[in-house]
Amino acid sequence: MNCEEAQNLIHGYLDAELDLANTFQIERHLAECSICAPSYRNLQKLRDMIRKDACYFEPPASLANRIQSFVRKAGLPLSPTRSFPWRVVAIAACFALVVITGWSLLRSWSVPSPEDFLIQELIAGHVRSQMVENHRVDVASAKQHTVKPWFDGKVDFSPTVKDLEKEEFLLIGGRLDYLANRPVAALVYQRRKHFINLFVWPSTAGTESSVKAQTRQGFHLVHWIQSGMAYWAVSDLNEKELLEFAALFQNGS
Repeated sequence: MNCEEAQNLIHGYLDAELDLANTFQIERHLAECSICAPSYRNLQKLRDMIRKDACYFEPPASLANRIQSFVRKAGLPLSPTRSFPWRVVAIAACFALVVITGWSLLRSWSVPSPEDFLIQELIAGHVRSQMVENHRVDVASAKQHTVKPWFDGKVDFSPTVKDLEKEEFLLIGGRLDYLANRPVAALVYQRRKHFINLFVWPSTAGTESSVKAQTRQGFHLVHWIQSGMAYWAVSDLNEKELLEFAALFQNGS
């Protein structure tokens, strides 16, 4: 189960409305996902808050008098033997306000951002490539002039491939991957026993950006935009060396 599927089921899970199979799948996903698990906890907190702090409002007597005066002036029939259930209306209005506010909070809390979804895909792509050795690369070569032309006709752009062997980042090949709803180039480098997946595709941002680093699920990610291309490096290599790799790739030949 991925994050998008989990988000579609998370409200039903919160209300104990799912069947056994879906309950098992979403529980397993929540136990492993660093994005959906906090969303689920936020939903629980909001539900408890609504149950605990449901508000009641008693309208002032002057409000009823003003409405009755308005009805009389308008020539509408007014029954003196029947009082309007103001308390019920106030409770209903307050509940509606809580529901609307709560729904807005749920939408903002429970839906991961597009970048969160992309990072999940990046990490999944990196992990998949390490699970089976012969899937790590589709073209195995330490030569940039062999790896770069291999992508011709396979993607609609020409990825930059750099030789960083002198700096102890060995190019071992490349492969096709699928991210952000499009085919992308994955360049694979190695330092000691650590592999780096450098995912490359045309940027839609239109502007260059400096290197940004973050850590998710035990993996380090470094992102930058250069010459109209988006770059995401993912690895279990320590952050300092991964930033060094990014700087060398940006400035290397």
